[in-house]
Amino acid sequence: MVMNAIETLGLTKYYDSLCAVDDLTLSVDNEIFALLGPNGSGKTTTVLMLTTLLRPTRGSAMVCGYDVSREGDSVRKKLSYVPQDMAIDIRLTGRENVMFFAKIYGIPDRNDRVDEALAIMELGDRADELVKNYSGGMRRRLELAQALVHEPAVLFLDEPTIGLDVAARKKIWEHIQKLRKGGMTIFVTTHYMDEADQFCDRVGIISRGRIMALGTPAELKARLMKDVVTARISGTFVPPPLEGIRFIGRTGDEISFTAENGREALPLIAQEITKAGTSLHALSLHEPTLDDVFLTAVGAHEEPHNFDDHRFRTMLRRRK
Repeated sequence: MVMNAIETLGLTKYYDSLCAVDDLTLSVDNEIFALLGPNGSGKTTTVLMLTTLLRPTRGSAMVCGYDVSREGDSVRKKLSYVPQDMAIDIRLTGRENVMFFAKIYGIPDRNDRVDEALAIMELGDRADELVKNYSGGMRRRLELAQALVHEPAVLFLDEPTIGLDVAARKKIWEHIQKLRKGGMTIFVTTHYMDEADQFCDRVGIISRGRIMALGTPAELKARLMKDVVTARISGTFVPPPLEGIRFIGRTGDEISFTAENGREALPLIAQEITKAGTSLHALSLHEPTLDDVFLTAVGAHEEPHNFDDHRFRTMLRRRK
């Protein structure tokens, strides 16, 4: 029997009375799979369990046919994990960073393998420079080189492009796609819906520990089968019930609705906004995007914790 690269069955994790991941059943194989969700939805907990860094409360998970709870050593030989926080030493050269990982994995022909990993990430000509002189995009590619040095079958990437500029983000995804074409299974968490839509084969949307939507980006957008109306407003707004129109959420100063007939819905929505005494600045109609699918799946999700501005800025400084 051929196993998928990643298989979970009823995977569950509790922190005391808090259920972080709730009965997750999922199969991922030879694809770029993105797990999307708000902060606190269970994304990181899922990845930590799949990479053997956190023990499940119940249920099972297999990576390349090995059980993450009972066969951790075998699982770790088959995967690499690039966390969101920087995992390189800026006081060393790029080559020294990758060599460190090659030694940890006990790779026999490590000099050749280090050169190969650096070349894959287009860092060969800068390999002997100190990492402190690397750009944010180069540092992220160096982390990928470290992850590839032992030729894993499965690669886990936690927010691989966060804090990078558009050009660096595009370069990272070009390398990820090349790895996918080479037969590697790649499991990604990201907040960038446009990246998931453009580069990922399938996406799963998780909220409060449960998968709320699963499929290719095209499939998920097609399931809405409705027009999307977006209004930019200022002030509070409580959407009233409107026939054939559904409120799907608010992000910042934008509120979104789905409608059977978007053109007919535009004046009705505008009327209700102004009737409520809310300032309406813009109104638009468009086909569903992955952002709309996300809002529909998770609703007006309250972030469980305050945004850690200090931690975010510290992480960005490290990537520069």
